[in-house]
Amino acid sequence: MTTHHHPPVQRAPGGREPLLPALMTVTAVSGLIDAISYLGLGHVFTANMTGNVVIIGFAAAGVPGFSVVGSLVSLAAFLLGALVAGRLETVMRRRTAPHWLRLILILETALLATATAVAFAASHAADVLIALIALAMGLRNGTVRKLAVPDVTTTVLTLTLTGLASDSTLAGGTNPRAGRRLASVSGMLAGAFAGALLVRHTGLGWPLLAGTIGTAAAVVAVPRGSSSS
Repeated sequence: MTTHHHPPVQRAPGGREPLLPALMTVTAVSGLIDAISYLGLGHVFTANMTGNVVIIGFAAAGVPGFSVVGSLVSLAAFLLGALVAGRLETVMRRRTAPHWLRLILILETALLATATAVAFAASHAADVLIALIALAMGLRNGTVRKLAVPDVTTTVLTLTLTGLASDSTLAGGTNPRAGRRLASVSGMLAGAFAGALLVRHTGLGWPLLAGTIGTAAAVVAVPRGSSSS
């Protein structure tokens, strides 16, 4: 029995990555999202699960200000989203990478729009918001992992920063994809900055709306791709 794999990302001449504009846009959205969840939903991460696992440890040790329940809700919803992304690969493997990414970003936009509506309508729905947002981030993260665009994870920067240092000229390297790595760091930093300002001054609804609009913009930025057999 032949095993089918999703077609690799089609790279343009000169090494240009066709999915990069969309992926960089949602990297900035990740910064915005974690600002919303950490600052506005009880010190919980919904995009960065490394931080979330550490926070569960803090909360379990009895450190005040951290929620085991909120972090577990986030982790469970994120894992469910990643699981769905993995299952969708079997459905989408005959489609082009842009088609696949566009579908996932449309689903992410819908989930963030739902979270936005909940945030404006209910003032005490933290766990619902955490679940909706983390589900969206798990869907996206699982998909981006499958697409395997080098140095673009969209939700974490540890490996990106490691690559910047370990592959640098100072380390004897050649700085491969340094621009892409720096753009990822800058995008997430800008998103976190904007998210923090919005949460501090407007509450949760408006920054979630900004994240929804940002993800919708990423949908538009995905290049048009036809089906492949």
